[in-house]
Amino acid sequence: MLERVPKNIQELFFRQGEILKEDWRDQRLHLKKLNAKPVTFSFRITRSYRVFFYFRKFDEITLYAIGHRKDIYRKIRKK
Repeated sequence: MLERVPKNIQELFFRQGEILKEDWRDQRLHLKKLNAKPVTFSFRITRSYRVFFYFRKFDEITLYAIGHRKDIYRKIRKK
C-alpha cells in the first residue's frame, strides 16, 4: 500500500506516524472521524494525502488505506 505513493509522501507518512504513536489526538495530524465507517478516522500527511485507520483494541491502531484524497474517499464509499 505504501509503495504506491511518491517517495516524499512516504517520508512524511513516517513523520506523521511517529506523532500518531505519541498521541493520536495531536492537532498536527488534522484528525477527522469518518462517517462512512464506525470508529474510523483519517489523518493528514499533506493537504492532498490521507491515511485511514481504526482502533482494533484500546491501544492498537490498524492503518488500512493511504492515498490521494480525491481517490481514497471514493474507495471507502464503495466498501
